[in-house]
Amino acid sequence: MSTVTRSVEHLVIGGGPAGAMVALRLASAGRKVVLVEKESGPHDKVCGEFLSREAVGYLRQAGIEPLDLGAISIRTLRLSAGGKVVEAPLPFQALSLSRRILDAALLTRAEETGVQILRGTAVESLKSEGNRWIASLGGGDSIRAPHVFLATGKHDLRGFARRPAKQSDLVGFKMYWRLAPAQVRKLRECMELYLFPGGYGGLSLIEGGVVNLCLVVRRATLRSCDGWPQVLDFILRDNHRLHLLLEGATPLWTRPLAISPIPYGYLIRESGGLWCVGDQAAVIPSFTGDGISIALHSGALAAQMFVEGQSAADYNRALRMQLTGPMNLATWLSRAAVTAAGRATALAALTLAPNAMCWVAESTRIPQSSLVSGEFLIQAAGPATRQGV
Repeated sequence: MSTVTRSVEHLVIGGGPAGAMVALRLASAGRKVVLVEKESGPHDKVCGEFLSREAVGYLRQAGIEPLDLGAISIRTLRLSAGGKVVEAPLPFQALSLSRRILDAALLTRAEETGVQILRGTAVESLKSEGNRWIASLGGGDSIRAPHVFLATGKHDLRGFARRPAKQSDLVGFKMYWRLAPAQVRKLRECMELYLFPGGYGGLSLIEGGVVNLCLVVRRATLRSCDGWPQVLDFILRDNHRLHLLLEGATPLWTRPLAISPIPYGYLIRESGGLWCVGDQAAVIPSFTGDGISIALHSGALAAQMFVEGQSAADYNRALRMQLTGPMNLATWLSRAAVTAAGRATALAALTLAPNAMCWVAESTRIPQSSLVSGEFLIQAAGPATRQGV
């Protein structure tokens, strides 16, 4: 079988929110960009599917209106453990939208800005050769590029394993459900968070009246269960609130999506000249709901700094400075939440001061002063894009 080696200027590996954002912003600045995405079409991913105000802002800068895609409004946060429930208003309006819809919209927008997308193409390995990177594709073909942006999510590319994270003993699960109308009404404009022995999770409405249940569970807890039905039964027996909401619900898949390991607390240091974005740069615990916004932010920041002539090392330092505080707090809370003592302490404190949840929500966000302006897109793409921002 003959093989083909192709040369491009800017290569993006991965078509999730981070990869699509860096690609479309580079293309808007007049750069020729090729993005490779291993999946041939829209697909689901293990994700809480929470869009914070920062994520919504970045999407609107790129000309994407989440509400037009069916996103659901979230204004209230409700936390429960055992039979106790604490509720507080979110300090900002958020949205919920499936990754299947979100990722497809971002890739479509990237194509509209001039990005060439190679779908159904897997990068098997990446190596540096002189002043070029060589990405080896399935089937033996390869792509050479002087500038590569790595956006493969929580999955490491061969040869580029990330250093150990602060919390990596959790396994993630995601399942879609269709609830009875009465249960749906209880979830309107609300994000529910659940604490249970050895893990935590969230439940929220997405488009089409479907609800997304996303969980992380410690490996030690999973060893005492024999498969997904036992895991779910274990959680429902402990958390009364979740049990009531899922009573009579219909699962939309025969089994959940799962992912492991999840490198919570990882924050990039050195990358050898590679531009790492999204979860390849920073993995914040999922209960904060800031994963998608960090993905979009890292893609926007990397594109802007690259166009300005700064280095990948400069970008790494900037991202660390912006995210170290929120990441440390979120990881500390995540590690505490999966222990019995931490769970009890959290619920007792929040019962006395429910608005502390607002403080946590604000303190685990990207600092407002660090957000990348939409002027970059407007100035790069001109009046046609200005109308869509």
